Amino acid sequence: MIRELKTFICVAQRGTFAAAGQQVGLTQSAVSAQIKSLEQTLGVRLFDRTGRAATINAAGQRAIPLAEEILRLFERMGAADSGNDFHGSLRIGAIGTVQTGILPQALVALRKQAPFIETHLVPGVSLNLLSQVDAGELDLAIMIKPPFALPKDLHAEVIAREAFVLIAAKNVSGDDPLAILAQQPFVRYDRGSFGGRLVTQFLKEQKLHVRQALELDELDAIVKMVGSGLGVALVPRAGLWLEHSADVRVLELHELTFFREIVLVSKYRQKHSALFNIFRSCVLEAGDVG
Repeated sequence: MIRELKTFICVAQRGTFAAAGQQVGLTQSAVSAQIKSLEQTLGVRLFDRTGRAATINAAGQRAIPLAEEILRLFERMGAADSGNDFHGSLRIGAIGTVQTGILPQALVALRKQAPFIETHLVPGVSLNLLSQVDAGELDLAIMIKPPFALPKDLHAEVIAREAFVLIAAKNVSGDDPLAILAQQPFVRYDRGSFGGRLVTQFLKEQKLHVRQALELDELDAIVKMVGSGLGVALVPRAGLWLEHSADVRVLELHELTFFREIVLVSKYRQKHSALFNIFRSCVLEAGDVG
């Protein structure tokens, strides 16, 4: 019955039997059979069927929170008493600056608390990582907070805030960030990325028209380009470049400072997983947050 309840929740979230089937790896007919079995067991119809279409009805809507509660209780029944009791794997997605930032320390702490867990690290950009968590290909991801609402079955928790600064080559003079941006060529943080969108928003708010020299998404590469004299850039204080920040001029934005937020993204149901909460505590400790 647990299997049928999971399929029911998936149908409610995805909206159709076909979409739910793609999510859980079943054919549409198999999904339909599981829902029919659940309805027969409960003695109530959860969906109104018209031809091939099925729409969740009032009884189905009432059943959703109860089904979610049953699944949470079921997961708690199998929760380990200590980290030594955990076995299996954890699929973690992470953007580049997280891999070289808080993640190593978090994984060391996780290994101490749950030594038998095998971790799989999947690198990627935020948008791709979000899609992989949504599709169930990753258990969780640490990424930049999206500038749009998440799918309703995903949860995001802010674990860090990273301030943007202006960086310039050593020979660039002046202390006014806005004047420097207006005068110097600009190395743009890819405007298609979540972080790059924040830069674009800042430039619009300050009514700045920059002379773009290059656009890319790799922060450490951006800093290298700036240090070589290609232009100036707006980047967050994150990544390996901080270890070599003496190679560029770093100018604070002061009252104009804006931030990108780093979030831990997972399915809502993961919030009740003991292993997820151990990893979450390791990440928060590594980031010195909360």
